[in-house]
Amino acid sequence: QVQLVESGGGLVQPGGSLRLSCAASGSMFSIYHMSWYRQAPGKERELVATITTSSGTYYADSVKGRFTISRDNAKNTVYLQMNSLKPEDTAVYYCNAARHGFTYWGHGTQVTVSS
Repeated sequence: QVQLVESGGGLVQPGGSLRLSCAASGSMFSIYHMSWYRQAPGKERELVATITTSSGTYYADSVKGRFTISRDNAKNTVYLQMNSLKPEDTAVYYCNAARHGFTYWGHGTQVTVSS
């Protein structure tokens, strides 16, 4: 069992930056592939970025070059550094842990990009 708690969301102007954090409780954080998803109003939840157990990374085309996912296994935490934010990045951002068919979700943190 893994519990995930996101933090770091908020209101930011276009072009600004935010850093999201996802703290995991429970054991063996390092064995989970960790991902960030987002869901905008009226849209389906979409994958933003993934970092594997061996620290390989994947990014959606819409965030490539602007967002960076990283993990600190000693702190049981995964991060999402978001730069050059755009209004279309506005969404609730969710942390996800996955391994061998097991998947866990956090409750989400709101990111709003607006002037």
